[in-house]
Amino acid sequence: MSQTDFDPRIVRTRQLITDAFIELSSQKEFKQITIKDITTKANINRATFYYHFQDIYDLLETVLADVLLINLKQEAYQKKGLDEEEMVQLFIAITNFQRSLSQRCHRGYEETIARIIKDQLSIIFSNKLTIHYPTESEKTIHTMATMLSWGLYGASVEWSNGNQTLSPEEYIRKSVSYLLHGFGLDKKSS
Repeated sequence: MSQTDFDPRIVRTRQLITDAFIELSSQKEFKQITIKDITTKANINRATFYYHFQDIYDLLETVLADVLLINLKQEAYQKKGLDEEEMVQLFIAITNFQRSLSQRCHRGYEETIARIIKDQLSIIFSNKLTIHYPTESEKTIHTMATMLSWGLYGASVEWSNGNQTLSPEEYIRKSVSYLLHGFGLDKKSS
């Protein structure tokens, strides 16, 4: 982290930009929001915007990742073990995040949203799996984390796409042990 990351003026300006974007996104579709809209709302100039973000897509990814991290409460998850209860809480956080987005302007950016969710989950799972399996290679840990993150994300998409007769918690509790412990298919049947 550079010295400028701690400069209160830079932090405040970055917050002004993200706040302006969030407010605008509640009023219009993402594709209708311009850099000029954001800079006007934040009361900054265009050069200042580009000092902080490469473009509007960079801003979108930053805001989505920040919102997701708040939902996931990442620091709390780093302290706990990887168990069924934690998986349920992660699933609830993901579905809450997806619900909040569906009420906003982010239609058409499902791939970006999916990548952000899977990337953040993969980081969480990699950290936990490294603790649980200290002798495993980094590549194996990465593969396991990817499988867990895509599995949890896939279940959240499935829930969002029509299985909402159950709450997110009820939905995931039915299968979370299989996600963590497997299906027992390696056992020979008698």
